[in-house]
Amino acid sequence: MPKYTLIVPIYNEEETIPEMYRRLNSLMDRLDGSCELILINDGSKDKSIFLLRDLHHKDPRVCYLSLARNFGHQVAVTAGLNFARGKAVIILDADLQDPPELIPEMIEKWQQGYQVVYAQRTKRHKESWFKRFTAYGFYRLLKGLADVDIPTDTGDFCLMDRCVVDILNAMPERNRYIRGLRSWVGFQQTSVKFERSPRYAGEVKYTFRKSFSLAINSLISFSKVPLRLSTYLGLFSAVFALFMAILVLYWRVHETKSPLTGFATIMIAVFFLGSVQLISIGILGEYIGRIYEEIKGRPMYTLSEIMGFEQEKVEN
Repeated sequence: MPKYTLIVPIYNEEETIPEMYRRLNSLMDRLDGSCELILINDGSKDKSIFLLRDLHHKDPRVCYLSLARNFGHQVAVTAGLNFARGKAVIILDADLQDPPELIPEMIEKWQQGYQVVYAQRTKRHKESWFKRFTAYGFYRLLKGLADVDIPTDTGDFCLMDRCVVDILNAMPERNRYIRGLRSWVGFQQTSVKFERSPRYAGEVKYTFRKSFSLAINSLISFSKVPLRLSTYLGLFSAVFALFMAILVLYWRVHETKSPLTGFATIMIAVFFLGSVQLISIGILGEYIGRIYEEIKGRPMYTLSEIMGFEQEKVEN
């Protein structure tokens, strides 16, 4: 069995795969143990799957999974974790913004006794001010609201010990946020610092919509504060309504000609209370939707092609 497993999710990365493999191949040749490289094709529509097949035929250390459709980045990483066989498992992205050259430092931390070693960004090169601002705000908001201590400015780029991977694989939940789950399991964790380079080639796959969806998923998965927010909004609206009722009664008695006692005041109160109710229903809907996804019991992903795991398929 390999000592190290490298997991790389792939989605329309035909321009980056050759360079990614070149750098990872050079790295694997220098490591102090055997390696396997698991590439997960997450329903790519370009020539990525053909490149993965060629790499597997050229290098037996390269294994790949091809999902039957695009299931999303977190599910693709989960599929790789399910098939990983190494004593230490490293997750990194294919766009080379996660530098493979940082992995030896992560391995050194692992050999010192840490079960989780995550890469923490100190700087983002060639990213828009909006991306930097929203990412900075999100990680600190999540850290403040989450029930567990999720480090700021960290992505999925990390090394995890076999014991941590086994626990993650045993978790049945479908809406997965890997960087939150690895914090939840505990164990000895530490960080290595790095400056995030720009994407090597191709287009950014994590659009604003996908990033926003991931942010909502992380907040719902690791915090009950949104539910409490509904309660706080309800209490605030009740106090506000009582205060307005007292004011209207006062104006009716002492200032009968005041315009504040008319139709405008009623409409403002109706719109305010209606918005509070809709916000509360929306928050409840997010949690109920996740309950619905969990109880359906569907598999997290389906595979259309698998290469490099023939022995495990026969044993299972």
